Amino acid sequence: MTANKTDTRADHLAWVAGSDAPEKSVLDLGFMPLTDSASLIVAATQGFAQPYGLTLNLHRQGSWATLRDKLLSGELDAAQMLYGQVYGIHLGIGGNATEMAILMGLCQNGQAINLSEPLKRSGVTSAEALLTRALQNSAKLTFAQTFPTGTHAMWLNYWLASQGIHPLEDVHSVVVPPAQMVAHLKAGRIDGFCAGGPWGALAVEEGQGFTLATSQMIWADHPEKVLGVTREFVDSHPNTARALTMALLEASRFIEASLDNKRSTAQLISGDDYIGAPLSAIEPRFLGHYQDGLGNSWEDQHPLRFFAEGAVNMPYLSDAMWFMTQFRRWGLLRSDPDYLAVVRQVQQIELYQQAASALGIDVPAEPMRRSTLIDGKIWDGSDPAGYARSFALHALSDHTRTAAL
Repeated sequence: MTANKTDTRADHLAWVAGSDAPEKSVLDLGFMPLTDSASLIVAATQGFAQPYGLTLNLHRQGSWATLRDKLLSGELDAAQMLYGQVYGIHLGIGGNATEMAILMGLCQNGQAINLSEPLKRSGVTSAEALLTRALQNSAKLTFAQTFPTGTHAMWLNYWLASQGIHPLEDVHSVVVPPAQMVAHLKAGRIDGFCAGGPWGALAVEEGQGFTLATSQMIWADHPEKVLGVTREFVDSHPNTARALTMALLEASRFIEASLDNKRSTAQLISGDDYIGAPLSAIEPRFLGHYQDGLGNSWEDQHPLRFFAEGAVNMPYLSDAMWFMTQFRRWGLLRSDPDYLAVVRQVQQIELYQQAASALGIDVPAEPMRRSTLIDGKIWDGSDPAGYARSFALHALSDHTRTAAL
């Protein structure tokens, strides 16, 4: 794979000389074996970092918890992170609070909720059938997600609740690293999971389950992985943080510049050093081609994307607040934080604007955006506390349960 980049060397040099030079030139970057780690892998291996005076050393991690620990200890300088994971760390959910920073969004869409082959054989192949199974059978189903405050836990909770299934009462939830999901499904330790690619597609390919829902069905063009660092890193290395953001932005733009680039990227990341999964399980959904394991196939209108002319990469304030509203909804926060104040601390809007503008990438005029989710609720960030209160925080209504039965 050879990157065919537009030569903007003069612009690059403006950010690597004199007072703008990176304070640290060799960075250790953490990533997980996931399809949506592509922009980090491309940036590190295809020459996108060197023009900014950076060398990026990639370090594949076995779990999100390990990645978190290594970032906080300083063993990693920056990492691909789950959006909600960053805010869980910042707010001290499940551990000591550490001030965090998000430099940019890395991707949108592309996650999946899969159910097991035994459920498929028993006829549980729809949300309605799953609701009946969950509420009528005393043996609770077990679903896996990848990190308690992560995106997959929030997608799974949101989707189950939208179907009338209480994620804290009607099913068991366990944490499993994404690359272990298919093995757990095969061994019968879990009945379903929510994770990023290629693991949902691999479960289908190996006959171990089927995709019942995608994350983009829950929220079209939802925020997903981010480029995360500690706040201390940004404060100590602002030029490095900006240079890293620019390198990742260029890599993201390259991936979506052509179909050939997407195909070559899929081939690259399938290698054992990165994802270590068959290309056949990576490339189709990378290109937006879906098969669910139930005989249905489609071209997804909201596929995994890394750039979309910069719309993916903007660290919107509203995106970050949404995850905190879900922490509040599910009892991970006992009271409402000052949502806007917190996200203004974490989201590095000014730094992102500098990096994107230098590359000629449009920056949205407003740091908020509006979306309608699967249950018809509108999220625009205008009233996060009210939005969080609009859900049943701990239990579904008796009416919902009676109707389901």
